[in-house]
Amino acid sequence: MAWNNIYQSRIVTAEEAAQKIKSGDRVFLTGNCSVPQTVLAALVDQAPELHEVEICQALSVGPADYVGQEMEGHLRVNTMFISANIRRAVQEGRADFTPVLLSEFTLLFKKGRLPIDVALVHLSPPDNYGFCSFGVEVGLTKSPAESAKIIIAEVNQQMPRTLGDSFIHVSKLNYIVPVDYTLPEMAMGGEGESEITQKIASYIAELIPDGATMQMGIGAIPDAVLKYLYEKKDLGVHSELFSDGVIDLVEAGVLTNARKTLHPGKIVAGFILGTKRLYDWVDDNPLIELHPTEYVNDPFVIAQNDRQVAVNSAIEVDLTGQVCADSIGPKLYSGIGGQLDFIYGASRSRGGVPVIALPSTAKQFSRIVPMLKQGAGVVTGRNHVHYVVTEYGVADLYGKTIRQRAQALIGIAHPQFRDELTQQAKELHYL
Repeated sequence: MAWNNIYQSRIVTAEEAAQKIKSGDRVFLTGNCSVPQTVLAALVDQAPELHEVEICQALSVGPADYVGQEMEGHLRVNTMFISANIRRAVQEGRADFTPVLLSEFTLLFKKGRLPIDVALVHLSPPDNYGFCSFGVEVGLTKSPAESAKIIIAEVNQQMPRTLGDSFIHVSKLNYIVPVDYTLPEMAMGGEGESEITQKIASYIAELIPDGATMQMGIGAIPDAVLKYLYEKKDLGVHSELFSDGVIDLVEAGVLTNARKTLHPGKIVAGFILGTKRLYDWVDDNPLIELHPTEYVNDPFVIAQNDRQVAVNSAIEVDLTGQVCADSIGPKLYSGIGGQLDFIYGASRSRGGVPVIALPSTAKQFSRIVPMLKQGAGVVTGRNHVHYVVTEYGVADLYGKTIRQRAQALIGIAHPQFRDELTQQAKELHYL
């Protein structure tokens, strides 16, 4: 049977697809800007008839009716990264959080630690050979989907066809729901960037050498760094994600990927977060290769790129260099994401530049602290940290004693807190 006949024979409505999910099933939900909205809405409508369906996911963008209070006992989310739309549910105990490195997220499903009954995915239309692309979300989705007993796919006329290890044949899809709607957009930075963000970005840019390969985590600071790189030469990208900012650097001839030691000439990532401009740009673009996250985020793969730069954010950093990035005290806020994968990978790269960046204050409190808040999660340990950057400068901690670290971090804290931090460091016998 030709692939087109297979495709046509597996078309169902969203309601029919949702009915394939049974009580007690574990469902994988593709995330980021690729959430399959039509089937998910049908599942929410069907939820009162279901009991104890577990939905596994990472970051998701858009409405999250599936974690509403009325879903208790019917649908329960188990997330490996806490996005804003489900944060309240996690903090109130109505949703679960599973800590895991992003590089190992897909392996939970691939290796059977969390066996998947049904995968909900969101694909591009098939090409002339019957292959659909996972589009804007390949990294966190392809391996879990391939491990599922049943794959339900929304096939969207507006999903870009991204290249790389990004395809699945229609014969692997059990149920197909054709849709045609615009993808959610998620702008990273923009004109509203604060003076503090820009100052931090300028300091980070000074650390980035010509020929560097860059990872940019989620947030305004990593995206702002891109605007300070126009005088650099032959930059490249190997990152779990990228956003609109790379387009202008490519068009300016700055981001060529020519000096990458792994995948030269290619932008390599797991997924993209951005606007329609980005989605249109990546569509069938041979410059872009998206790969599963267990490859992209593997520290031993990352380290093969010479001059690998990693830029990641933090909630607070203590005077020994411990980095909290996933909680505010014991209150769970986000997740480890790809931070440790890339900080460690960049540290093992020849000429690598691992950076933790954060504003010096939040709500009139110092984010450089003598000790992390009680219950705070250590995402990046003091042994892995190299550079910490605030709007007051760069602290190079690698190979430094606790005394030297404390001095360097106090030096980039907000001036109004430096005397207090110095006194507290003395009481802790750091100084």
